[in-house]
Amino acid sequence: MGLIEFSKLPVNTLVGADWDTFREMTRGQRIDAKYRSKYYLTKAVCRLLSTLTPIQERRYRKLLADRPLQNDPVFILGHWRSGTTFVHNIFAQDKHFGYTTTYQTVFPHLMMFGQPMFKKTMGWLMPDHRPTDNMELAPDLPQEEEFALSNMMPYSYYDFWFFPEHMQEYCDKYLTFERITPEELRIFKETFLKLVKISLWNTGGTQYLSKNPPHTGRVKALTELFPNAKFIYLMRNPYTVFESTRSFYTNTIKPLELQHFSDEEMERNILLSYAKLYKAYEAQKQYIPKGNLYEVKFEDFETDAMETTRRIYRELQIPGWDEAENDIRAYVDKKRGYKKNKYEYKPRTVQLVNENWGFALKDWEYPIHE
Repeated sequence: MGLIEFSKLPVNTLVGADWDTFREMTRGQRIDAKYRSKYYLTKAVCRLLSTLTPIQERRYRKLLADRPLQNDPVFILGHWRSGTTFVHNIFAQDKHFGYTTTYQTVFPHLMMFGQPMFKKTMGWLMPDHRPTDNMELAPDLPQEEEFALSNMMPYSYYDFWFFPEHMQEYCDKYLTFERITPEELRIFKETFLKLVKISLWNTGGTQYLSKNPPHTGRVKALTELFPNAKFIYLMRNPYTVFESTRSFYTNTIKPLELQHFSDEEMERNILLSYAKLYKAYEAQKQYIPKGNLYEVKFEDFETDAMETTRRIYRELQIPGWDEAENDIRAYVDKKRGYKKNKYEYKPRTVQLVNENWGFALKDWEYPIHE
């Protein structure tokens, strides 16, 4: 247990942003009165830590900027709460993979300088489990990279964590890339490539392993950047996804937000964003080369995680199975007793999912509740 509960964070994760990103992201934004002390404290810490950013930039240019990747990444896709974390943790047992760590998502500019000191402090302060599902947390564990991207550029979907009033604007621009400008797209690709290279340098991997739900709506851009990337797409019962996402968002966004946003407004945004993400993926998966995509229901994956993982390695021609099999098996065996949240679908949940996500129930052949 860390010294600070997640729900009582005195700052938000923007403390690790570079100063240009912080200024651009917050310019013209309304900060609600009850969050102003958090905003100003976050701003002060960010300004102080940003003075160290040039050190990493010089080291990056010297050591990594011109170094080509050995392999294109493996991307784990799917809407939030679709089992992507579990699958990510399984594949991360393979030591040939590199990934973005939890520490890196908060302090992406303090990776090639100062990491031992800041990581130790972060581990001392942070909780050791996620507040919504009891999954373990630690600075060196794999984490989704969108939080890191939101601290490296002002064009991230996760800007909505801080400014939820603009969630649908960010969705259209930075989740599905439907309204992203050419310059913003160029910066995204440049920034993401930098993140991948630093992540591999930090973890010692030879192939980047990504788990980032927002990438589900960016498949076209990802294939432009990494033509031979592999993709694993997870589907999950939409009733479960809705209940779990609503719980996750309403519990996790509160310690980070700088604008008040009601639970009802968040619920409406979840329903709308899910549909947009689903349609974006279905429209863009045509850009994935044949043989580079594996789609699976999470319920099927979970039933036999070991065999399904083996099959994914084989069908996507991912190297390293023989070397990683024992470590993967040990992790899967350790997780057999893990107790997940159980959801009872209330009549209102059933109604909302049927009315808004009926297409997913039909396409993925999940039973429809009445």
